[in-house]
Amino acid sequence: MEFLMSGLAACGACVFTNPLEVVKTRMQLQGELKAPGTYQRHYRNVFHAFFTIGKVDGLAALQKGLAPALLYQFLMNGIRLGTYGLAEARGYLRTDEGIHSPIRSAAAGALAGVMGAYLGSPIYMVKTHLQAQAKAEIAVGHQYKHQGMFQALTEIGQKHGLVGLWRGAVGGLPRVVVGSSTQLCTFSSTKDLLSQWEIFPPQSWKVALAAAMVSGIAIVLAMTPFDVASTRLYNQPTDTHGKGLMYRGILDALLQTARTEGFFGMYKGIGASYFRLGPHTILSLFFWDQLRSFYSTYTK
Repeated sequence: MEFLMSGLAACGACVFTNPLEVVKTRMQLQGELKAPGTYQRHYRNVFHAFFTIGKVDGLAALQKGLAPALLYQFLMNGIRLGTYGLAEARGYLRTDEGIHSPIRSAAAGALAGVMGAYLGSPIYMVKTHLQAQAKAEIAVGHQYKHQGMFQALTEIGQKHGLVGLWRGAVGGLPRVVVGSSTQLCTFSSTKDLLSQWEIFPPQSWKVALAAAMVSGIAIVLAMTPFDVASTRLYNQPTDTHGKGLMYRGILDALLQTARTEGFFGMYKGIGASYFRLGPHTILSLFFWDQLRSFYSTYTK
């Protein structure tokens, strides 16, 4: 039940935040490995990107990749939040004195995140490909010609086998380790502190909401460079053997990005990342907390 509630909570958040994921993906691929000022900026900021995509590609394009996004969220967060929830329920995240341990929380969040992200990696790769697809006048990054999730998975599997389907999986793990450990650690720690300070009534939904808002800020600051590198690793063109032609791995992607685009190149799309990750973190953790509370109330 923990895994089911976690997956449903993440899917609920994804429906609302997927358009921001499309915008974020496009902005992270814009000007890839090009010095600032040497390329045309199709997307000047989050709001301009929304307007441009809606105008050129059509409003439906803002929900590109929704099917793989929902499946990935259910798989990844079902495993991640479900595993973390079990560890929390069994008291593994608290010391012998009953005090919440940020170190144990971060470690549990990282381990749970790695498990979920690795299993869901092929779905995330296809999601990235679909969300990057655009009409020629506003296209950024390499353009794959997939017709949908199942066609894309079948084509990649037939051409490159299992290795091709899990291309970029290892490179994407640091993104999830940093993001998951930061998210769950700050959420649990903030929630614990707010309960101790008694700012809100006991068991109030406001505690979970406030903790999720703090967590959203922390995760965006910590995760964005790895998110940019991961998006580029997944979207890069490949040779006949399914090997990436632009980056050798996550470290190479980070170094090349920093060298050619500068420090701020690693934070491309941070506005879109917050507008996406912030609400997604808030909604998914809030839904997760409320579903667990509802379940525990009605199963006593």
